Formats: sequence, C-alpha cells, structure tokens
Amino acid sequence: MSSLTDLSKSIAFPQATAEEAAHLAAFWPEYRLATAAEAALYAVAAGAPSPSLPPATGLIRYAPGLLRAPRFGPRQRPVALMPCGPLPAMLQDAPLAPPPVADAAALHRARQAAGQAVLSRAGGEPCLPDPGAARLRMPARAAVLVLDPCDPARLPAARAALASALAMAAGRPVLLARDPAAPPELPPLLRPPPGARLLKVRLSPWTLLDLAEDLHGASAEMALLAAAAGVRVSGRLLDPAPRWAALIAATRCADPFLQRPWPFEQALEQLARWQAVQRENRQVAVCLGMAPWKRARIAALFAHAGGTPGFTGRPERAIAIARRQGGAIAAWAGRVPEGFRARCEAEGVRLLTVEDGFVRSRGLGARFLPGAAYAVDDQGVYYDPARPSALEHLLATADFPPELLSRAAALRAAIVARGISKYNLAGAAPEIAAPAGRARLLVPGQVEDDASVRLGGGPIQGNLALLRAVRAAHPGAWLVYKPHPDLEAGFRKGRLPAAALAGLADQVVTGAALPALLPQVEAVHTLTSLSGFEALLRGVPVVTYGQPFYAGWGLTEDRAPPPRRGRPLSLDALVAATLILFPRQVDPVTELPCPPELILERLDDPAAWKVSPLTAHRGVEGWLRGWVSRLRGLR
Repeated sequence: MSSLTDLSKSIAFPQATAEEAAHLAAFWPEYRLATAAEAALYAVAAGAPSPSLPPATGLIRYAPGLLRAPRFGPRQRPVALMPCGPLPAMLQDAPLAPPPVADAAALHRARQAAGQAVLSRAGGEPCLPDPGAARLRMPARAAVLVLDPCDPARLPAARAALASALAMAAGRPVLLARDPAAPPELPPLLRPPPGARLLKVRLSPWTLLDLAEDLHGASAEMALLAAAAGVRVSGRLLDPAPRWAALIAATRCADPFLQRPWPFEQALEQLARWQAVQRENRQVAVCLGMAPWKRARIAALFAHAGGTPGFTGRPERAIAIARRQGGAIAAWAGRVPEGFRARCEAEGVRLLTVEDGFVRSRGLGARFLPGAAYAVDDQGVYYDPARPSALEHLLATADFPPELLSRAAALRAAIVARGISKYNLAGAAPEIAAPAGRARLLVPGQVEDDASVRLGGGPIQGNLALLRAVRAAHPGAWLVYKPHPDLEAGFRKGRLPAAALAGLADQVVTGAALPALLPQVEAVHTLTSLSGFEALLRGVPVVTYGQPFYAGWGLTEDRAPPPRRGRPLSLDALVAATLILFPRQVDPVTELPCPPELILERLDDPAAWKVSPLTAHRGVEGWLRGWVSRLRGLR
C-alpha cells in the first residue's frame, strides 16, 4: 500500500461526488486527484476536521470568497474559492487595515478587476434583488448607510457603527440595511432611531452601494466592494488597488464547465454572465406548450436561485399564473395559439417565444434530442418577417465593438474548422459530378410544414417550387439538391420522389454533412434554410428566395428583400448578434447557462448528448418511415 509520503501531492474530497471532486481539484492544479482507495488513506478536504480522516491527514480549508456563484434551480458550481489562512482572515476581520503592498503590475491588474466588478455588478452575495437606486425612487450616493450584521456577537460593534453614522450624517438621510451576506434566517439587531429609515428587504450589495455616500458597519467583503465603487467606508475613501491585489492573490479560480484553472478576470466575467441570466430567468413565471421530452432542459434554461418555472399546456392558465406572479410566459413558438400575443398584451403579461437555436445539438430534433441553444424572443420570432423580432432589432441597432467582433471571428473560425452545423450529423462528402463549365449550385431542402417556410417563404412554399425557381434563373447550372435531414430520416413532410426531381435537380445528395458539401459549390440558393447562414460562415455566396433572418443586411443576394432591414453589416457582426448576443445556451453536461464557445467543446463529446429512453424508439420509427418513403419514391 502507498505511504503518506507517496501521496503528499494527492488531493481528495471525501464528501463530493466524482464529478464534483473533479471540478474542485481544478482549483489545486499542483495536486493530482486521489483515487478512491487513496482517499481512504490521505485526504485534503474542505471544512472542519473530520473524525473519519486519519490524524496525519493534511487539511485545506476553503471558503467561497468574494466571487460566489449563483444557484440555478438545484445546480451550482463555484468559479472561485479562497483557501482559509492569514490573508483571508485579515480581509475578514480588518477591512480598514492596509493590505500588503503589491508590485505595480499587480496593482494595475487589481484596479482593472475592481472596475470590471463595478461595471458588471458581480461579487458579493449573489441572487439578491438588485433594482438600483432609480427603481427604488431614492437618490443615488446621498445616504449614510449602516449595515446590520444580524450577528449577536457583533452587536456592540454594530451599535458603535450606528452611533458613528448618526454623528457624521450632517443632515444626510440615514439608512439601515441588513448586511447582504448575513444569513437570511437571522433577525436584524438594530432598530432605526428617529429620522432613520429601515430597508426591510434584503438587497444586493450593489444596490446598497448605489444608495450610499458613506458606509458604516462594513464587513471586509462590503469594504472591498465599496472601495471598488468609490463609496467611503467610515468616512474614509479606500484605495481599491492594494485590497483587490490581495484578494486576487488569495483567490483560486477554475472553469466550472471544463475543470481547468482560470484567471481571476475570467471567473469575474462568468459571474457577470450568470448574474444577467438570473435577472432574465426570474422574470419567467410559467412555460407554455413545451413538449414533455423538452421540459427538463427548458427548466434548466429558465432556472434561477428561486427555483424553476412551472409548465402548462393551457393558455388561459398560463395567463392566470403570470398575472398572479407578476411574471412572463415563455411559450414554444410553434405552439402559440392564434391571437395569444394580443391577449397577453391586453392582460399586461409579457410573452417570450422560445425556439431552437442555431447550433443546436448533436442529432435531430425530430428524434427528441434536447437542444443546448435556444432563441428566446420578447418581440416576435426570428423566422417570421411579418413583425420585428429581438434578433432583427439587435442586428438593426446593436453596437459591435472591436472586442466583440474579434470574439465573433474566433467563434466563426472554430465552427468552420470543426465542421459544425445545426445538427452535426456524420456523413461522407459525395463528389459533385458536374461537367466542366457548369456552375454548381446547392439547393437545400426544407421541411415544408415548418414555420419558417410558411411564414418566411412568401409565394414559394415548397422544395419543388424552389427548385423550379432556381432552374428558371440558372438554366445551365448544375443543381445539387440536398433533402433536409428530418426528411431523410422520415419524420417530416416534404420528401420529393425521384420523378418530381427529373429535369430540375442534376444530382441529389443524401446522408451528407452540409459542411462537407459547401466547399464544392459556387453558391447556395435557399428559401429560408439555416444552410444559407452556415454557407455565409464559410464564405460561400448565398441567394435567398424567402426572407430568412440573415437576409437584408448586405451579405446575401435577396430575390424578395425583407422589410425594415437594410443596415449593411459585416459577417462578424451577423455572427456576433446571431450566435453570441441573441441565443441562450445550456451546457448539456452541467445544465448551467454557458457561453456558445462551450457548446463547440461539447459537440466533440458524443456522451454529452443523450436521447431519452422514453423517445429512443424515434430512431426505429424514422428508419421505417424513411424506408417506406424511399420505396414510394422509386415507383
């Protein structure tokens, strides 16, 4: 058996699951994660010493620190931890004491991080209401704020802080509020004296700092945030740089998705994203029209610290729940009843439509494989040109700063390099057998009863009509027709028999991945297919006959130009809006909100994409449907 000396660079987390332990180990990359057998002999773990651990066991105690991750329903993963020790103790117990002096580079980094925290309102107790001073109808930076620790052991210090605040108020309003980090079950200790106002609701540290000109009774955590925000602490304006430098040095950060060390700034950025998702998700009271097999993933999509929204299939019940809770309805776009949006508006209820995103999953939606990206729209639906949508509004009005365009360019390059498309189906690349001198044009088929065809196709409402239009416009071209994957699988309407294709399509390709076809053609001619967007990503010219979301921005040749558009956009601006700013992603492994770049990583892992056992029969059903359809096509 190994000795303790042999295992001196191992780390174990006896109370954690294997998945949790793998993530926690990423905070200590200098150790290797011990095996189960080794963990029984040697453990380095969190929390108080356990009598079950051997006396010789080393113990690392850690705490969440300043960058605490919010909870999404039952799920939570830390992005930062602070090992307990002399420096964290100093930050906790002596918020006004000057920390050790850091070098110039560390101080510059600290100032940048503090500014990043202020802009993103990240750090401190997460998930508390953060309305800001304006929504509370109170003046900004005008009050003397006293924090109640709600801890009987700190009552003398709290009373002294209140007395000091009253003495320094000089006519300014005095506010009493719970320390955001105080346990919610503990009652307040301080009573407001005459002329002071008690804020009864637990509020985000950032809203409290919005209100305060001067802060009294600050914990070390609130002093750190106050220093970053430029709020005086007990009459002193603290320099954030040395304090944040000490914080950065004491904090360990790790990627909550890919289990690898992270810099402090990346953890702070992830917290800001999660905070934004929390604010959005808290607005959703109920989900309407979600198929049962989608509900687990949709619940994760709209989860927040307070739980997850309920589900109903009844529109009237959805409106009643939303009105009662003062929240929004999230409805699957294809199941929104006629006139339902107008009814919601009349009832004062906000309606969000939900649809599959653009880099969806590793398999067909018709096989009931839950997606990872979703289009959530508070104005319309991205594929319906009859009314504005949130995506169209973004494309028409958003600013695209250089750093966002650089991120979009990198994302686009990764998509192209990995051969990624909406469904990411495998398939060999067939040879395009065009004679020399004939332009090779790809015509992707679509599901004919799909909403994007019905709403955005205009006078062309089917694959046969599209082929006729392309052939009429290019009589000498070599037309390559690719049926939609759902049609090939036999699930949906629109499969064309061989006789109908005669004289229109020169070549029909089946079982082929779209990214393998695009380098072999001169252009893509499409109605509203996402294939056109994927062609643009790869630099292939696109001609649209309908009005897809990517038409009308100067990047496509449009036979039926969409209304309301016309702003010229770069390809990277289109990518930034469509794949970064607009959709919401859920990591299929952790089921936490994630950036689009992570979905590309997950697409490399087939195990991350699991068909429910309740719907596995769809593969057999599709094969039978496709076999019958092919037999009919041969007649």
